[in-house]
Amino acid sequence: MTPTIVLPLMIGGIYAAGVYLLLDRSLTRVLLGFLLLGNATNLLVLSAGGPAGLAPILGYADPEQFNDPLPHALVLTAIVITFGVAAFLLAIIHRSWRLARNEAVGTDEEDRRVAARKAPDADELDPDELAPEDRIAGHADSLAGDLEELADDVDLPAGSGTR
Repeated sequence: MTPTIVLPLMIGGIYAAGVYLLLDRSLTRVLLGFLLLGNATNLLVLSAGGPAGLAPILGYADPEQFNDPLPHALVLTAIVITFGVAAFLLAIIHRSWRLARNEAVGTDEEDRRVAARKAPDADELDPDELAPEDRIAGHADSLAGDLEELADDVDLPAGSGTR
């Protein structure tokens, strides 16, 4: 059997279509892109398994004529995993539709704010110079109100807190 260029081109086209669909904001298209990627990977594994041969379980041929069962086992496992992930994505799509009547992923303004923020050098970072909303949780200046409300310890009498 002579190798042809049709199967690799078909696998590459399916991979390209799957990646294109994965990059969309619609969760339905993301699901379809994931399914295409799974099918392209299954075709790739089967084509990498070599030429067709006889079933090794029958035992009426020479071992050189046997087909390798490992790619088939890997593809069956990949089909089951793809089915499980697809079911999970369908549940997410259904939940998104039930909550917002929209299955497209929206723009997160907080992510944009964090991405636009100038990244400080870790050596030059001083928590006291940061804006209050950018400070880490538990920083001394992030505790609002009187410390008398927080003093419920036996060793710390109320009103003895210092700032």
